[in-house]
Amino acid sequence: ALLKVTLLGVLLALLGERILNFCHRARFFKEVEPVDLPGCQLLKGIETGSEDIEILPNGLAFISSGLKSPNIKSFAPDKPGEILLLDLNDDGLTPAPLSISNGFDASSFNPHGISSYIDEEDGTVYLFVVNHPQLQSVIEIFRFVEEERSLVHLKSVKHELLHSVNDVLAVGPESFYATTDYYFSNDFMKAVEPFLGLMWTGVVYYSPGDVREVATGLYSGNGITISNDKQYIYASDVLGHTVNVFKKNKDWSLSSVKSVEGRYLVETCGDPVHRDIGWG
Repeated sequence: ALLKVTLLGVLLALLGERILNFCHRARFFKEVEPVDLPGCQLLKGIETGSEDIEILPNGLAFISSGLKSPNIKSFAPDKPGEILLLDLNDDGLTPAPLSISNGFDASSFNPHGISSYIDEEDGTVYLFVVNHPQLQSVIEIFRFVEEERSLVHLKSVKHELLHSVNDVLAVGPESFYATTDYYFSNDFMKAVEPFLGLMWTGVVYYSPGDVREVATGLYSGNGITISNDKQYIYASDVLGHTVNVFKKNKDWSLSSVKSVEGRYLVETCGDPVHRDIGWG
């Protein structure tokens, strides 16, 4: 009986320590100080929420909206997700949904992170979207037709290394880097994983015929972007509170340069105009 009580006490202590550790990493005890930013205004028409934004050099912005996740309250559970287009040059600032053609199943569209790639030769704009149909992970590649305000679906990318993708960084018409936010694919283990404190997620590189993990050691990979000179990759670790800087090598592998600590949970975004890296 004493042994059972001792074992139970040890298990409860271990469980309590894991829960407390997770609460600290999730910053449950941190109070976020409000910041009053001049010039900010609420965009109407995104009542279902937005996950990511990608701004083109000409001032057009793509916004992914309507993400559904077991861990996130959905404000429109029966409405498919969509990609909105916002013209930052227009004083009205009214986002409007883009139509999607070429046989794409829009009814199961569940967009997460997004990234654009502009072909330097012909100016074609490609939009890469992390899609979670039936809570799976697929990278959808579209071509943007500005005159028609539409997306033409080109390709869907699935791979066992891309089983839990959070964000994507396009580096070619068919190639990209992607962050993973969970190591396990099993639903039960995904629920337990944050409490285990494992640093097993990272960054995956994909191109036709070449798929590999190029960085690891993150609690939960999140946003990813690239420097203006295309030499450095920035990937955030939301539960590690860090922005991790990598050197992009000629073979597309990544070499760790440094890790920058943040005060709160860290995601990333990029400014294509001023080429600054902003942390959210």
